[in-house]
Amino acid sequence: MSFLDHLEALRWHIIRSVIAIFVLAILAFIYSDFVWNSIILAPKSPDFWTSRMVIKLSSIFGMQSNGLNSHPLQLINFNMSGQFMVDVWTAIIAGFIAAFPYVVYQFWSFIRPALYENERKHASGAVAVMSGLFLIGVLFGYYLIVPFSLDWLGSYSISKEVVNQINILSYISSVTSIVIAGGVSFELPVIVYFLSRVGLLTPKFLRKYRKHSYVVLLIVAAIITPPDVLSQMLVAIPLVILYEISIVISSRVEKARQLKMDEI
Repeated sequence: MSFLDHLEALRWHIIRSVIAIFVLAILAFIYSDFVWNSIILAPKSPDFWTSRMVIKLSSIFGMQSNGLNSHPLQLINFNMSGQFMVDVWTAIIAGFIAAFPYVVYQFWSFIRPALYENERKHASGAVAVMSGLFLIGVLFGYYLIVPFSLDWLGSYSISKEVVNQINILSYISSVTSIVIAGGVSFELPVIVYFLSRVGLLTPKFLRKYRKHSYVVLLIVAAIITPPDVLSQMLVAIPLVILYEISIVISSRVEKARQLKMDEI
């Protein structure tokens, strides 16, 4: 295929991805009542699943906790078209998240013809793995990071003279950015796999900076959670596990590459 043919093929893969996002965004907009009341606004409720789990876990470990968001945020809108525009953008973001597996599949379909047979074999499950990790990361961000962040940021105060009344745009920006960041961060094992395949990353490097990485993860967990150890551990432990999985993946890739070199 010529360069222009590749561009034409890429254009159609992009068009299919955009259509999928657009269709799912329309569905999200049509069912906006459910999307908002049951999904987007749910994490700020004191009766949210995460809040109830924090209370139960605290009780098990002999600790006292009022849960999260005991004083729910007050959301306000400043602009005439503000709620409509937020609804539209939220639908688009929801469409992207829902269509992510299909978008990854389209990307894979584009690069697959350029790969050798052995490369196709190794990467055959990449679409499922990337999609699964992204969705797990989205759920991690939604059920853990979002409610803890709302609880801490919503209750933070520099003075009793200042009352927190959060703009709906600020709220939705925070929620969506955290959720998408969670999805992207859970792609770490996949990123490590491909970087290890091309020799840009080694398990030795990951082990060498393991302690540094742990400190960074704990700092992040401390920033986005309330000032209690249980909340911080609930966020930090999955991230640490993800880092350890990345080390294992990098080690296996390096061993496979070494065996291949020995055969040669």
